[in-house]
Amino acid sequence: MFSWTTVYAGDFYVIPGMKKNFAPVPKTGQTLCYDAEGNPIGCSGTGQDGDHRKGVAWPDPRFKDNGDGTVTDNLTGLIWLKDSTDMGSMTWTGGLAGPGALAACNGLADGSCGLEDGSEAGNWRLPNIRELYSLVDISQYSPALPDGHPFIGFLHDIYWSSSTFAGNPRNAWRVIFSSGSVGYHDKTLYYYVRCVRSGR
Repeated sequence: MFSWTTVYAGDFYVIPGMKKNFAPVPKTGQTLCYDAEGNPIGCSGTGQDGDHRKGVAWPDPRFKDNGDGTVTDNLTGLIWLKDSTDMGSMTWTGGLAGPGALAACNGLADGSCGLEDGSEAGNWRLPNIRELYSLVDISQYSPALPDGHPFIGFLHDIYWSSSTFAGNPRNAWRVIFSSGSVGYHDKTLYYYVRCVRSGR
């Protein structure tokens, strides 16, 4: 028999969590159901995600634009770079063409990419795959982000995570934000980044 306690995501949102160190899982955002041909149908009794809608409810609003070049996710407490347009695409590790995704995020600081948050190099990082995927709303497509999100320059493309694929360490996990799909690719390929830092 488990009992419920309270889990705080920074100072932004309170979500129910079970004792015994279980981590609560958020809702996916999907509310519709479909038949085998992809036609919308009533959800009741289908057993689909849109029928059960299980998981921790998203806060409303989901995101807060902090007005300093950062966005706080009120679900996770993570703070994201609002506009990554100037960062362009890059390999995971970098090379002669410039810094890689890891170094680019680690070097991010106040005064670049529209930041006016007082951050210093080392405050920011490339998100791990679970953090990056936490932004996905699978009820949306191209981009697969929550409706009304405040991000700028979030391309409907592939974004690197900091997580290496254990099956082949030459690859790293990534998210395709047109569809919200997750997979892994060779670290020498050029993809985009969305840097993150922990909430305060």
